[in-house]
Amino acid sequence: MALLEQWRSMAYNREEDQAKLQKLWNDYFAKEKEIYEILLTDPDNVVKGTVKELADHFKIDIMTMTGFLDGINDSLVEPNPIETMEEDTVVSLAFDKERLYMNMVDAEADWLYGLEQWNRIFDADKQKELYRAQKSSHTIVRAKKIGRNDPCPCGSGKKYKQCCLKKDQAAEREARMAK
Repeated sequence: MALLEQWRSMAYNREEDQAKLQKLWNDYFAKEKEIYEILLTDPDNVVKGTVKELADHFKIDIMTMTGFLDGINDSLVEPNPIETMEEDTVVSLAFDKERLYMNMVDAEADWLYGLEQWNRIFDADKQKELYRAQKSSHTIVRAKKIGRNDPCPCGSGKKYKQCCLKKDQAAEREARMAK
């Protein structure tokens, strides 16, 4: 069984005792924070090695390293082969700084995007810009509904009800009948 499959079966096991699962995640988040503090201290230094070497380097077990690699993979310059990786698979932690910050915001991991190391990478304005960009990327903006008596958006000068509304209703009827 590949490492990622082992990690996910352990970390997302619905049959596991909830207290034990909560402890696993609390321990994981603490270790994850420590790793990010190290990585963000020198963000241009590319950390590379086998999964086992990186686990030893960060003083964590293989499963925690696997979970970390799963979490950071979408933020990497070049994704790692996480689906098939084993202990001896060479992986890289070369991350895109903006993408990593935005993914932390997306995950609502304020303990990560709030790390003081980010202040040396991005100024406050850039952090706000990235935060807003990530939050607005999930905002659904619906077009303003055209009222029957509004001017038709086609530019004919007629009211919508006297112009394209009739065409739109006819097209909807035809689509329903075609089903």
